[in-house]
Amino acid sequence: MSCARAVRPWLISALALSGLVGCQSVPRHDIACAPPPKVRPQPMPRELAKTALPDYVVEPPDILLIDAIKVVPLPPYRVHTLDTLVVWVAGALPEQPIDGEFTVESGGLINFGPPYGSVNVADLTLDEATTAVEKHLRQTLAEPRVTLQLGSTIARQQIAGEHLVGPDGMVSLGTYGKVFVAGMTQSQVRATIEAHLSQYLEKPEVAVDVFAYNSKFYYVVTQGAGLGDGVSKFSITGNETVLDAIAEVNGLEAVSSKRIWVARPSDASPEGFVVLPVDWQAVTELGSASTNYQLMPGDRVFIQEDRLVAMDTWVSKVISPFERIAGFVSLSTQTVSGVRFFHQGRNGGNFNNNF
Repeated sequence: MSCARAVRPWLISALALSGLVGCQSVPRHDIACAPPPKVRPQPMPRELAKTALPDYVVEPPDILLIDAIKVVPLPPYRVHTLDTLVVWVAGALPEQPIDGEFTVESGGLINFGPPYGSVNVADLTLDEATTAVEKHLRQTLAEPRVTLQLGSTIARQQIAGEHLVGPDGMVSLGTYGKVFVAGMTQSQVRATIEAHLSQYLEKPEVAVDVFAYNSKFYYVVTQGAGLGDGVSKFSITGNETVLDAIAEVNGLEAVSSKRIWVARPSDASPEGFVVLPVDWQAVTELGSASTNYQLMPGDRVFIQEDRLVAMDTWVSKVISPFERIAGFVSLSTQTVSGVRFFHQGRNGGNFNNNF
């Protein structure tokens, strides 16, 4: 029998005996006897009694959908390229009326077509633009009376669409700058954006919605029986339960026990957290919803390791160095014996005399 085989039975017996004596005999925190979870005697949402989540708080990297409802520049507004002006001219030629929307082209020109031509209105107020159009049309018409209004501006296009909440907690509104929105609800975000835009617009109104919920998660933590813990992160939608969470990680692993609980951060608890034990057999085999809790943002679904698997892993880690040492000694002994036997054969020792 080799040294390795001689060492292993005695060492395994000693370790097994120490394991039977109690968890305190094993100097490993990951397989030590864990204290029972602390339970808060308060009603918790669960599979058949779910609750709506509180107002969503915007944080990076959420994506907001911001659409302008009312965008009227503060007077006096000056015309810009690509603005749309609504122009109606009384006294225009019957065969060539001027009545409709006209886009301010590159260079600040409005083109009325033949025989009127173009007029430059860039950087003019609406009253100044009206006067400039009338003055230009008098070259063709006797007494033109011009009505000119602002149809749309490029400002509306700059504050419409999807807006990412950056790492600094701000969203960009194009030429209107940035607004800090982190830590706010949707209604607070809308009020904050409208207050910011009021520096540039007259009584602005915007609609705000969350396009992508990217900042709220729950976690599934799987203890690895001495081989490393696994952590999976999933986005929260407000409808997940413990069973849904474990389904996301394809069920319990071979190293997992059926001891599961939900660790929930809580400012209302003196410890700063609440632990909710899960009766896995009742949830799965009996269809009970009493411990199939609804998950909240920040919840940790913890799946404890199988103690026997953890003990086996620990024993293997302890025995492995001794086995390697014993194996090395045994291999060295066999090598020396072989070399001696080979030399005796070449020198005509007893091995050759037997023939």
